[in-house]
Amino acid sequence: MQKDTKKIVGLKPLIGYLRPYSKQIIAALIALTFTAGITLSLGQGIRILVDQGFSGSPEDLNYAVSIFLVLAVLLALGTFVRFFLVSWIGERVCADLRKAVFNHVVGLHPSFFESNGSGEIQSRITTDTTLLQSVIGSSVSIALRNILMFIGGVIWLLITNVKLTAIVLISVPLVLVPIIFFGRRVRKLSRSSQDRVADAGSYVGEALRNIKTVQAFNHQAADRQRFDQYAEDAFNVAVRRITQRSWLSTIAITLVLGSIGGMIWVGGNDVVKGVMSAGELAAFLFYAMMVAVSVAAVSEVIGELQRAAGATERLMELLAADNLISAPAQPALLPEPLRGQLELQNIHFCYPSRPQQPAVDNLALSIPAGSSMALVGASGAGKSTLFDLILRFYDPQSGGILFDGVDISLLDPQVLRQHIAIVPQQPVLFSGNVWDNIRYGRPDASDEEVKAAAKAAYAAEFIKTLPQAYDSDLGEGGVRLSGGQRQRIAIARAVLKDPEILLLDEATSALDAESEYMVQQALEELMKNRTTLVIAHRLATVINVDNIAVMERGRVVEMGSHSELLGKSPLYARWAKLQFDETALIGDKI
Repeated sequence: MQKDTKKIVGLKPLIGYLRPYSKQIIAALIALTFTAGITLSLGQGIRILVDQGFSGSPEDLNYAVSIFLVLAVLLALGTFVRFFLVSWIGERVCADLRKAVFNHVVGLHPSFFESNGSGEIQSRITTDTTLLQSVIGSSVSIALRNILMFIGGVIWLLITNVKLTAIVLISVPLVLVPIIFFGRRVRKLSRSSQDRVADAGSYVGEALRNIKTVQAFNHQAADRQRFDQYAEDAFNVAVRRITQRSWLSTIAITLVLGSIGGMIWVGGNDVVKGVMSAGELAAFLFYAMMVAVSVAAVSEVIGELQRAAGATERLMELLAADNLISAPAQPALLPEPLRGQLELQNIHFCYPSRPQQPAVDNLALSIPAGSSMALVGASGAGKSTLFDLILRFYDPQSGGILFDGVDISLLDPQVLRQHIAIVPQQPVLFSGNVWDNIRYGRPDASDEEVKAAAKAAYAAEFIKTLPQAYDSDLGEGGVRLSGGQRQRIAIARAVLKDPEILLLDEATSALDAESEYMVQQALEELMKNRTTLVIAHRLATVINVDNIAVMERGRVVEMGSHSELLGKSPLYARWAKLQFDETALIGDKI
């Protein structure tokens, strides 16, 4: 019991979320106490009905039935108020908790998500809060009500008949111990059964999401065999659960009805002898059942409270997670007007998951305001890491990044990112229409500004052909658009933001020739008169930039224009030869 109590203490953090609704909680407690009192009064209604209604005059019967009906109506009204208030509190606290967790998590530094999977976080925000809603809006109310019913029931038992009460107090533990024992086993098997079903569901989802790959590799037979195993595992656990539940029902019915039979025999003898009336016996049986049911209900609720305590702890872990990238107490201000100059001073950075492996090693770069620079290098050279550092998704272990002469670590990250736009290699679109996705760059933009941005990104023409133009829903991840169309929506988003610094991450690498031409035209318009950093594997897309930095193992090994690098960088010259000289490429393959 002490172990159970320690587990339930994990619910303590919820008090802070319940406190704002103290008036509703007090009203719910009043309604709960009222309904518990009315329920207990039903026992006296039964006593009056049996003793006076069934053995007296028709007037006595009418009186007894009237009292019983009045109690029933009062119970129904009290139950309505209690159920509404308690359910409202559960839903309200659940919504508040969800918002608090999401608002905190969405602002955490990206490295947090290296060790905490998005699926796990999503499960905590949805499943765990739903469990808490059930506990706050139902289980706690059930526990409190049944505690009141137990106390009131025992008092009425003592008032009605002390001898029978002694029999009840002895028999209740004997009845409840085996029921609680089997109940716990059933609960554990229920959880295990849910886990097995979840495994099967997860496998189904993975297979269906990747159905083309499954069929392309003729993997259907293997998948069917594996799913058969998942289904059989779930079935076997379910059979064990059903078996235990069957035993639980059998034992419960036998013990409970046997105990009632024993009380009826003892009480019946007292009725025959005239020691107690038939109505008192009926009322006593009512209260005895009430006490037994209350104890059983509270024992079940304890299990629910333990699960809720675990869910609360998991949610509090998310709320307690520190944000490693946050605004200083007194953020610095950027100069006015902004020019967009970037200075990277001897940057050294390792990802938290790979502390011994530098992603950027003593790197220095200067990008004048309004100029363009391309970052070229093999995969893993540190190009994308530089983008993350400029956006301050991470802080370098040493060195600094200056934005118009101000170290970005002294700025509020949100202020910094207001002046930067990124067009990624795989554009990220969200469920919603065209308006929503372009306005993602500036939510307060007018319709005319959105249309102007779409036109500048060479997206207006294809948008007009969509079923509902700008009101067209793009589906999850923009699935209803082609790759080139998604890319131009992403460019329109950057155009609308009108940033001082533009980050382009291989924005044309996955496109066909015609789409690449359209996107390249849009990018050239977007790059005019703004500081631009371009990650490029295809050198043809960066021939005309102002400067090219050749990167290798987190360092800049050479810098210059395309023509200069052909002469002084063997690494760059080799890439250029492979990409531009088809004859040489064929010769290398041979």
